[in-house]
Amino acid sequence: GATFVEKREHEAPLNVYGYSKFLFDQHVRRVLAERTAPIVSFRYFNVYGPREDHKGRMASVAFHFFNQYRANGQVRLFQGSDGYAAGEQKRDFIYVDDAVAVVRFMLDTPSVTGIFNVGTGRARSFKDLIGAMYTALGRAPKIYYIDMPEAIRGSYQYFTQGEVANLQRAGYNAACELDLERIVA
Repeated sequence: GATFVEKREHEAPLNVYGYSKFLFDQHVRRVLAERTAPIVSFRYFNVYGPREDHKGRMASVAFHFFNQYRANGQVRLFQGSDGYAAGEQKRDFIYVDDAVAVVRFMLDTPSVTGIFNVGTGRARSFKDLIGAMYTALGRAPKIYYIDMPEAIRGSYQYFTQGEVANLQRAGYNAACELDLERIVA
């Protein structure tokens, strides 16, 4: 959906992947009242970090952008569409170590149960991400814009931003902020 809060009224999956996550959250909600052990469901936003090679096309956008840069010195972004200007599609990017810190917190806090967004709570545009990557590399950005493929236009998420208030209410207060230097690490 367009609002990323861990509540049923905000859930409207756009694709099969989102629907599978939706079904799991529905299962968690059904069994929470009868639970005999802590149950935690995580909704990961755009996790990025080292050693993503094995993930193939399911690797993070940051990983793919960096590999495009390494291959030919430039990065491809989508032209404007669905009300977003060229390269202004936005995601909530979170470094893998920050996502792991949330999991560790939950393991150390068995009294906490529920569904939690794991993100920074702040969306950044693809163009910003690329600009930061080039800055970290000491290079001027080279961006090539391509049309949004027709096959994904109806199921593409142009914007994600995890609402992290539920996580904070659970007692997790560590900062999860996009660390652009770690994109090229």
